[in-house]
Amino acid sequence: MKIVVGVSGASGSIYAIRLLERLRNNAETHLILSRSGEKTLYLETGKGAADLKALASFSYPLEDISCRLASGSFRTDAMVIAPCSIHTMSAIASGISSNLLIRAADVTLKEGRKLILMVRETPFHLGHLRSMVALAEMGAIIAPPVPAFYQKPETILDLVDNTVARVMDLLGMPGEDTKRWDGPDEKK
Repeated sequence: MKIVVGVSGASGSIYAIRLLERLRNNAETHLILSRSGEKTLYLETGKGAADLKALASFSYPLEDISCRLASGSFRTDAMVIAPCSIHTMSAIASGISSNLLIRAADVTLKEGRKLILMVRETPFHLGHLRSMVALAEMGAIIAPPVPAFYQKPETILDLVDNTVARVMDLLGMPGEDTKRWDGPDEKK
């Protein structure tokens, strides 16, 4: 599979890192990292753009709107923006293709491919929600990284990995080691 991974400036760079690590041996990955995403990555993890790019098969400058990801004729299977800022989400919803990240998302939608947006914001106001509805109507999947506690996570990374596993499921690439809910423990 060919998966485009976009990283915007919203908090949650760890989602991009863990997603790229999970995809590394299972897919060809095409990374687009925004300037804000690069700064947030450093602030949250101490890692630089080169560290993230090393996890991807290919990476592209944000300004390179002439690259292959800007054309529907370049076949990809899906795109995930992890994390997805409200700014990026709103630009995609409005069809404003001002950079490669937004253009690649626009191409993904227009070609009827899977677009997964890990929107990172809280709380949402009505404008945010209307943009999400518009994107859902266009075929995007809105998948905010909301933690699940039924698996009894012990670390922050457990929470992150559970969310990334859900994204992998949405990509049709379920992990063999993914913890699945199988009902309450009846041994009590």
